[in-house]
Amino acid sequence: MSAKFGPAGNSESFFKMGYKGSLQVPEYVEKMGLDAFEYQCGRGVNIGEEKAIELGKRAAEKGITLSLHAPYYISMSSVDEEKRLNSINYILSSAKAVKAMGGNRIIVHTGSCGKISREEALSLACDTMKKALSALDSEGLSDIHICPETMGKINQLGTLGEVLSLCELDERLIPCIDFGHLNARTLGGLREKADFADIFNQIENRLGEARLKTFHSHFSKIEYTDGGEKKHLTFADSVFGPDYEPVMELIAQRNGSPVIICESDGTQAEDAKTMKDCYLSLLK
Repeated sequence: MSAKFGPAGNSESFFKMGYKGSLQVPEYVEKMGLDAFEYQCGRGVNIGEEKAIELGKRAAEKGITLSLHAPYYISMSSVDEEKRLNSINYILSSAKAVKAMGGNRIIVHTGSCGKISREEALSLACDTMKKALSALDSEGLSDIHICPETMGKINQLGTLGEVLSLCELDERLIPCIDFGHLNARTLGGLREKADFADIFNQIENRLGEARLKTFHSHFSKIEYTDGGEKKHLTFADSVFGPDYEPVMELIAQRNGSPVIICESDGTQAEDAKTMKDCYLSLLK
């Protein structure tokens, strides 16, 4: 098993090359030399079952691994119980869609802290996550992995520690490590290879070697302010980080097989290929 690389949604080049609908995505991803794709449902799960099945069939034919980003408005830590219960429904609809596609990972934002403490927010999110897992079980979706994501704004729930705490609830939970987000929320804290190695070590120490090897990841360079994340950039940026090379080195050295999804602003497929090429060069 080796790492897989692909874009989050469609790059500008997808449209420039004459592609249009999502059913053409597998052909494009293959043409770009990639082997993963994250379907974007940030604004709602609007793909029909038939289309999802056809997309999955075309992706499978080309050896492309599909994952799905669940709606952004999921808030597992909301003080409003109705919002938390609605979030479980959004997770369920995301899980059904990715299963139809033949994928098994949905990426979820856990929410913000708002006016409550981080501890209270995490407690609420843990409770919602347990209920979401029960809901998946009752719908025959226990093979779907929920991947809580590390977040980029300081007031959001989603430090590395908080995401690992959520993942400790059940072995099916796989962390989505967004290195750009972690760098933004620490105001540029990911500088040396040792900074990245610390992330890998924390995952292994708390979740075990299996989940370290198969973690999910988002990667992009991100502009930040005092509050954390401001804006996604491309690999052409030389002001903000983080650098991808240390992550590729660590994956190669630790024999990992994660899914690495690039979220660069408009060049996500091209930048994903840059990471894949770097990674493959380290395997030789």
